[in-house]
Amino acid sequence: MPLIERSSYLRPPFYQWNGHAQTIIPSLARRITAPYERERLELPDGDFVDLDWLDRGAKRLVILSHGLEGNSRRSYIQGAARFFAAQGWDALAWNCRSCSGEMNRKLRLYNHGEIDDFGEVIRHALRTRNYEEIVLIGYSMGGSITLKYLGVHGAQIPDPVKKGIAFSTPCDIESSIRTLELPTNRFYKNRFYTKLRKKIEYKAAQFPEAIDLSKFDKVKTWRDFDEFFSAPINGFADADAFYRHASAVNFMAGIRVPALLVNAQNDPILSPECTPLELCRHHPYLFLEAPAKGGHVGFTLHRKTYSWMEYRALEFALG
Repeated sequence: MPLIERSSYLRPPFYQWNGHAQTIIPSLARRITAPYERERLELPDGDFVDLDWLDRGAKRLVILSHGLEGNSRRSYIQGAARFFAAQGWDALAWNCRSCSGEMNRKLRLYNHGEIDDFGEVIRHALRTRNYEEIVLIGYSMGGSITLKYLGVHGAQIPDPVKKGIAFSTPCDIESSIRTLELPTNRFYKNRFYTKLRKKIEYKAAQFPEAIDLSKFDKVKTWRDFDEFFSAPINGFADADAFYRHASAVNFMAGIRVPALLVNAQNDPILSPECTPLELCRHHPYLFLEAPAKGGHVGFTLHRKTYSWMEYRALEFALG
């Protein structure tokens, strides 16, 4: 599809002066809640994921996927859930393994390319409710999961799944890791690393034979972390294999339903490779929108309860 040359997102509020402010301020300042009902979904391997529903008995559903070390309580997820519910949709915000507030049972955690659990969530929604239309919306890592799922399954996705939407998505994980190593991104790197290290330490207590915590002393870069921990915990030989598996760009050519990718040009933690211009330019189902501003999962609108992401997602879902 032709690239969307002119985005409807024009500018953030004046006090969000750059990409970092447009990323951090919305995350810290936005206060919005959704009256979820929680359900535990038991998975085929004996693990579980927790699902948070806004179930109004509608025929249309949005399934919301959060970012790295996020969860269904993040403001961008709750905002989307409430917004779509107000428009007459059901909303399902699912939590990746270990992200719902309770550690998962198995050694494996989650990653940008793990789509099996996502597929189970979609199948569960269709087994238990009679939806005529489902739209998948992902943010950051959740966008990667959404696009990879659509690409891997192509025309074989369930018929009710009509569209996919991804905001601020690191489609190329290896290049995104290099960007995260920049000195200007130390805040984000340290925040992710601190949270993930705690989970690795918890997993080491659960499975002491599987994890060597002494390797933390050898971690100098994020790639080291992935080589020593992320790759083996997720069943990969090394970081390179893990990155190939986790990068949605390697699978997006297979998408066979309309899919929107929105990456701001001033997103501080996305590399240029995360916005695959040529792939989207020539793909019959991929729409690429690259606003000049917006930060990472920011896109604040001045004096508005909801962010531009919610309005844009609904527009694409109905278009």
